[in-house]
Amino acid sequence: MADDLFFRTIPELNQMLVKRQISARELAAAFCDRLEGLGPKYNALAVSTRRTALEMAKEVDGDLKRERLRGPLQGIPFGAKDLLAYPGYPTTWGAKPLATQTFDFKATCIERLEGRGALLAGKLAMVQLAGGGGYERAGASLFGPGLNPWDLSRWSGGSSSGSGSAVAAGLTPFAIGSETWGSILTPAAFCGVTGLRPTYGYVSRYGAMALSWTMDKIGPLCRSAEDCGLVLQVMAGGDTKDRASAGKSFYYGPEYVQEVRKLKVGYHPVDFQEWADPETRPAFQEALDLLRRLGVQMEEVEFPEMPYSSTAGMIIDAEGASIFEPLITSGQIDQLADAGQIAGMRAAQDLKSTDYLRAMRIRTRIQDAVTPLWRNFDILLGPSRTRTANPVDQPLRTPAAPRERPAKRGLSDLGAIGNLLGWPALSLPCGFAGGLPVGIQLVSRPFNENRILALGVAFQRESDWHRRRPPAV
Repeated sequence: MADDLFFRTIPELNQMLVKRQISARELAAAFCDRLEGLGPKYNALAVSTRRTALEMAKEVDGDLKRERLRGPLQGIPFGAKDLLAYPGYPTTWGAKPLATQTFDFKATCIERLEGRGALLAGKLAMVQLAGGGGYERAGASLFGPGLNPWDLSRWSGGSSSGSGSAVAAGLTPFAIGSETWGSILTPAAFCGVTGLRPTYGYVSRYGAMALSWTMDKIGPLCRSAEDCGLVLQVMAGGDTKDRASAGKSFYYGPEYVQEVRKLKVGYHPVDFQEWADPETRPAFQEALDLLRRLGVQMEEVEFPEMPYSSTAGMIIDAEGASIFEPLITSGQIDQLADAGQIAGMRAAQDLKSTDYLRAMRIRTRIQDAVTPLWRNFDILLGPSRTRTANPVDQPLRTPAAPRERPAKRGLSDLGAIGNLLGWPALSLPCGFAGGLPVGIQLVSRPFNENRILALGVAFQRESDWHRRRPPAV
């Protein structure tokens, strides 16, 4: 198989299948070979599901032969973060004490993807317990540190580390990750792929490990914004098995959004000129220039002063302490690969219910304070991450080079606020700094994914950053 095959978009691969230029079985075998062969190089593969993928591919080929078309994902291999249940294979949650854990049912999101003919090629590595308790090193995983295909000395980002590496290296056309606070957008930015964090409740979490009941979201990492929309269309929808399900379906139709030049985008220059590391600023400036050339209406805006990050952290810690209580009290927690994470999870057991309830009340105040922004803006814009990927041999909290703290807040808490309030976000590759990818995020009000996807498609139509390949793969 030519290497070009492994970096094609979902519509491109679908056309090859429909035109019978390649069979679903051949495509699945090629990606399984690549995932099994290169996945360990990036510490990206948890377990191959080749047997199941090839069995289902045979059925897809039969359907294609009879012209029973089930949509653009039919016959497309994919990977899933190893916190999603799948029978017949371990679901480790990235943690040594759960290395042999199995379930006899499928996560709803995988079941829906397979229902449209998508083929699970493998479970993908992740940071243990999705980072619950906080972690200090990239190696906080049963599988070792997620390695970045652009530079093996750098991290691929957490906690969906394997999902980011797999898409960037062409090991799977798309992958499913999860985000509670940055776990889709971070690997998307660090690995130079496109990642979509859907609105809270859009995608069922049934069959997924819980970290925070009120903040967990499941979404795709893909080659393009269009691919993200096609995957979300299949995964979204109501599910009585998930009590937080919004009961809403999603139809990918960016053409029904107002013209890009009519979109009102809120941003603040300080995020790109001062909060961002100096080496990333030229790439961010080029991205801003491109958005202006597209004709979007850009206007400065700033969040009010409130404890966004500490509130999000308190809620995640408190809910995680309850979720992982059996693991902590049993002593199995001591088998985790990161001492800081062990300490953080133990400390969270001492949080008071009053602290959690206070954080939930502040969350409501935050919502009241920032929701009015949507009266004036369609989209909020910021860096996906203000720096490039961390070196894997350094603590993740290694301080940046000393520099004066920016005088303005800007939208620097967009990640914390977006996850607290369940807003959707799209991370787009927007250039490079020192040979490493840089990304911007587009955020909108709940259930307005088509709005950010429309701008993402327009942005990628005028750029090729999303089509760049790591030099070593």
